[in-house]
Amino acid sequence: MTIAILVMLGIGATCGIILSVASKVFYVYEDPRIGQVEYFLAGANCGGCGFAGCGAAAVAIVEGRAKPGICVAADSEAAVNIAGVMGVDPGTAEPVKSLNPCSGGDRAEDKFIYNGAMTCAAMTALYGGKRVCSIGCLGMGDCIKTCLFDAIHMGPNGFPVIDEMKCVGCGACAAACPKDLLSVKTMSERLLVFNEEDHALAPCQQTCPAEIDIPRYIRQIREGDYEAAVSTIRERNPLLLSCGRVCPHPCETYCRRAIEDDEAVSINQLKRFVADYEMNSGTRFPIPCAPDTGKRVAVIGGGPAGVSCAYFLRRLGHHPTIYENMSKLSGITRYGIPEYRLPDKVLDWEIEGILNLGIDVHYHTCLGRDFTIQSLREEGYDAIFVGIGAWKDYKLGIKGEDLKGVSQGINFLSSVADSPDKRIPIGKRAAVVGGGNSAIDCVRTLLRLGCEKVYLVYRRTRKEMPANEVEIVAAEHEGISFQFLAAPTRVIDDGQGNVKGLEYLQMELGEPDASGRRRPVPIEGSETILDVDMVISAISQQPDVSFMEKEPEKEDITITRWNTFDNDPETLQCSVPYLFTGGDVATGPSLVVDAIGGGRRAARSIHQYITGEEVKGSPKSLRKQHIPESLFQTVPGVVKSKRTPMPELPVKDRIDSMIEVDQVITEADAKHESSRCLNCCRVCYNPDTIAPSTPEGEQSAA
Repeated sequence: MTIAILVMLGIGATCGIILSVASKVFYVYEDPRIGQVEYFLAGANCGGCGFAGCGAAAVAIVEGRAKPGICVAADSEAAVNIAGVMGVDPGTAEPVKSLNPCSGGDRAEDKFIYNGAMTCAAMTALYGGKRVCSIGCLGMGDCIKTCLFDAIHMGPNGFPVIDEMKCVGCGACAAACPKDLLSVKTMSERLLVFNEEDHALAPCQQTCPAEIDIPRYIRQIREGDYEAAVSTIRERNPLLLSCGRVCPHPCETYCRRAIEDDEAVSINQLKRFVADYEMNSGTRFPIPCAPDTGKRVAVIGGGPAGVSCAYFLRRLGHHPTIYENMSKLSGITRYGIPEYRLPDKVLDWEIEGILNLGIDVHYHTCLGRDFTIQSLREEGYDAIFVGIGAWKDYKLGIKGEDLKGVSQGINFLSSVADSPDKRIPIGKRAAVVGGGNSAIDCVRTLLRLGCEKVYLVYRRTRKEMPANEVEIVAAEHEGISFQFLAAPTRVIDDGQGNVKGLEYLQMELGEPDASGRRRPVPIEGSETILDVDMVISAISQQPDVSFMEKEPEKEDITITRWNTFDNDPETLQCSVPYLFTGGDVATGPSLVVDAIGGGRRAARSIHQYITGEEVKGSPKSLRKQHIPESLFQTVPGVVKSKRTPMPELPVKDRIDSMIEVDQVITEADAKHESSRCLNCCRVCYNPDTIAPSTPEGEQSAA
């Protein structure tokens, strides 16, 4: 018995030793986070995520091959919990949705007849497919066959339509698309998409500085889905009320309808219509934001660039704080654009909706006086955006410019805007020097303040004026006297330090200069005097960068000879990595919509920087360049249709007040104008078979 016990103990000890050695030799480590992640998954083992069950999905998440929000059966709270386990930015836990930017399908012409295997994959193997569109949908429905959730169906125009309510973001459709047209993205990722040369883009969208999906929102207006149209615009431009009033709509220059028709689609009027619809509806359409990341960003300047940057950062889940020198936000759109073009109440409503997202503001705080870039870093901000605009007016550089009664354009306009009743003391007869929008704003404002005679003095001809054509026409209708080919030489003193007149030389146009415009050449002995007691210089502005003298890192921050911040034009990152700039302080004086586009571009780069990604753009970035194949010389099938005119107040009803001149079009006019859109994509469009309805609802046959 004793021997048996000893034998058994020996065998047990031997087995123990063997197992102990084996455990060391064959030990397999399992990351404890896998079990924690799997706990928060739905446990459905449905395979909708693309992995063989929840266990495999948990392993993929821990190994970095999948995002925390990959589970299609779990809610966003589960994704946030998983992000917490992984110690990553909760913003990456957003749900994903499939997106098809192609609206072409059967509209694109065929380059050859194809009777082979009817799948997208097979068709792509043969010269990229039978259709002439190099990037568009082939329409065989490979993506539809792979969707396990019935979230995609073939639309009537031969391209797949995605049902966002059913889409779980599994990515099967994107994997099945051989042309990489479909994409599965979170809301944040959609906000940060910029135009690239291989995207499905209409010419108007390629031209828009904010890169708004113009055909999409016009289509949504035509269908009566105004909330969706607003949301489409807000994916690129948070200031749609402002832009709907002041944007010179460069997009319309490349509208295909204008190639065959006399007039482009009135894109900007449609944007204003749907923006005003929301404002006047009594409610605000919801604006979703990503989960909080805890990252803090200082935004210096509350103009279009700064507000846009803060808006997109907040939607990405970060916490921006705006530092603004004035008493209200909006920058040049509030203090440089008169009330009759952009009313304060409109700005107030628009800004309120943006701040309601959770953006903090410090008013009456001036860079260089109350704080520095360095002090913001010391407060713990993860990144800093500078969007202080261009508020420093250029002077004329002529004798008498320091006389009483001489002022600069932006100072004049901002003084009017900042006064409670929009009135300041002025002269009886005034001359405004310049040919841009600020000059036009000055002359039209002077009339409304009661000036008896107003001259606009410009050294070239009307044809060379950089101001918006509609603004020039409005000034002509209101009785402004234009003095073309006139170059001021001195302001005349009345002997008591006041303005008595403005002397100018007559000019004639010579050879073109660097801008492409013919250079004005003075005519000797042609001095002429205007009888005025007030002169305003409105020839241009530049940023004021005097605050840089107080910056400890001023030697590391590069300023150009135009007093703008030197930055990477693709990422807007400065020579100091945590610093980003956009708007006029980066580009010099430009359009409001350019500043908005710059604010979004900077927000993307800041997002990359503070989340630890590489700050980079795309090698295929368009940046307002055009895809050659999308530019047509002819557009067959277009039936002419009259453009909806801009409704405006008669001169007699507007000239004595700051009441808004341009009015919003009616819903009937919006339906008519939206029907004029050809719903273009890259190479395809909707040719007219029946002419769009007139505002009165009449139809005409093609």
